[in-house]
Amino acid sequence: MDCIHVTGIRAYGYTGFLPEEQVLGQWFEVDVKLWLDLSVAGQSDAIADTLDYRSIISMVQHLIKTSKFSLVERLVATIADSILEKCDRLTQVQVILSKPAAPIPDFSGKISIELTRSKSNIS
Repeated sequence: MDCIHVTGIRAYGYTGFLPEEQVLGQWFEVDVKLWLDLSVAGQSDAIADTLDYRSIISMVQHLIKTSKFSLVERLVATIADSILEKCDRLTQVQVILSKPAAPIPDFSGKISIELTRSKSNIS
């Protein structure tokens, strides 16, 4: 199956377990992998025959900015489910959400959650 990769979607949001994360906020980064049939678009050269990934970028940024969950697991699941529900052409989506500056003492790495969902996972 064909895929479209969209990487480096950034937005400032207020999801986090610590109270200050929900008040002060932090940056999130998201990569998505979108499975769909691109054979028609490969022949037609028409945007109507593919997925306009600008709408995916906008949706992800909006969800990060407006959601306020305790767990990033809930945020990444909301993003994956929303993408699948909006886009009829998709058969599967993978979302990797990262907190590049998690507020953990003496830790300079980043935390990432990776989630893969298919149409059969949502009803």
